[in-house]
Amino acid sequence: MRQIKLTIILSLLFSVSSFSQIQIEKGKQINLKHANSLKGDKRQGYQRLIGAVAFEQEGMVLTCDSAHFYNEANSLNAFGHVHIQQGDSLNIYSDILKYNGNERIAELKKNVRMIEKDMTLTTDAITYDINAKLAIYTSGGKIINNDNILTSQIGTYSTQGKVLTFKKNVLLVNPEYIMKCDTLQYMPISKTSYFVGPTTIKAENGSNIIYCENGYYNTLTDICQFQKNAYIITNDQTIKGDSIWYNRKIGIGKAMKNVKLIDTTQDITILGDLAIHYEFLDQSMVTGNALFIQAFQEDSLFLHADTLKSIKIYEKKEINKKNKKSVINSEPKRIILAYQHVKFYKNDLQGKCDSLSWSSTDSTMHLYHDPVLWTGGNQLTAKQVSIITSHGKILKLNMDENAFIVAQEDSSRFNQIKGKKMTGYFIKNELNSIYVEGNGQTLYYAKDKDLIMGVNRTDCSSLLIRLKDQKVKSITFYNHPEATLYPPLDLPPKEALLKDFIWRANEQPKSVNELFIKK
Repeated sequence: MRQIKLTIILSLLFSVSSFSQIQIEKGKQINLKHANSLKGDKRQGYQRLIGAVAFEQEGMVLTCDSAHFYNEANSLNAFGHVHIQQGDSLNIYSDILKYNGNERIAELKKNVRMIEKDMTLTTDAITYDINAKLAIYTSGGKIINNDNILTSQIGTYSTQGKVLTFKKNVLLVNPEYIMKCDTLQYMPISKTSYFVGPTTIKAENGSNIIYCENGYYNTLTDICQFQKNAYIITNDQTIKGDSIWYNRKIGIGKAMKNVKLIDTTQDITILGDLAIHYEFLDQSMVTGNALFIQAFQEDSLFLHADTLKSIKIYEKKEINKKNKKSVINSEPKRIILAYQHVKFYKNDLQGKCDSLSWSSTDSTMHLYHDPVLWTGGNQLTAKQVSIITSHGKILKLNMDENAFIVAQEDSSRFNQIKGKKMTGYFIKNELNSIYVEGNGQTLYYAKDKDLIMGVNRTDCSSLLIRLKDQKVKSITFYNHPEATLYPPLDLPPKEALLKDFIWRANEQPKSVNELFIKK
């Protein structure tokens, strides 16, 4: 947002307001100062003046090639090289002028130029009503101020209401940006500019685009707000919201209601009710129905939490160049944090925990505080859980400390696998195998078709589980497994559940909408 310097727009508009300084008091007589020749025409009621014509009225000097001077009516028509000089800095040029000294209205036409210091306005026609304190052009105008060029179909300025307005096809071109809008209003007293109608501000280098249909910018406070279908597009991110507010001095921006943040490089979208961006810290936070979406090749991951936070970190590193050490910033890494009531949903994988982190460095998602996962009817728990992804694919699942897998066999029986550590491997985003290390234990119900034949209880140091269609296909035991096969009715109740067993099926989100239901 800092790349688009809206203060340049307001300095341009403020300078334009000086064009309204033709101050002629009502009733003062227009004085003829010079003309090469003078001809009277009683029938027309005016004097015809030719050659080096000059008038004066209350400090205003008017020169032209020729004029029709209506002395009794205190008005005139001027032709050819018309020039009005007001004070030391304001000069107005045109081919034709109609001026009423009593009504204090000046109408200039053809090749009109108003010049004030380094400002130039060109148009085909302009009317200045001193009584109403209003200057208007309606046939299109162009304002040039240093490197800024502003064009519009209509331009008005009220010195009484202190409002400067440009309407229809407003275009502001600057070496750094291009602005297009339907209506642009400026309040010189409060130094506030208002954008009305579809407005687009685009950086000249294409680095960002701002769009809104209603908004304002205050140069005194450096505060701006963009409303109604507002969005900001940068090289790799898009920010949308019903309202976008930004304080340039403190570097804080807010997007409110229907917030949408899109990161095209990571295929990440974040939704919420409120987003706050801390520019100087390069951090963002989203709250209120916050939803993190990451696109995978054939599916998307949806994650909800009370608060989502994005942090960009620049790590410094030393490099040697011609025996001289220097420190540079490496490529930034982005960290996504989710905390309180974290739940996520993917067609083939769901999860829940208290807090979570994700880093762009290794594309690893870490789950903290009582994490649980569900996939294909299997419940997976451990003290620490991490999911490793790459290029839109899930590669590996790490479960450390008291890793546990449970699958419900029927209403009262559960197949169970336990170990110190488990590593799950994915193929095409589906869990294909799980390797269990340390104190491996299993309890599985052997079946012949739908009939339970027995219960197999096995202890071993490690084992390998292979899955097909997200169901256990086979289990291979290593290092002297000790197994016992019980008849279905002979298994002691205390042996039916491994230590630390817990069944949490009622917490599993079955859809994206259920992510927002606290269980």
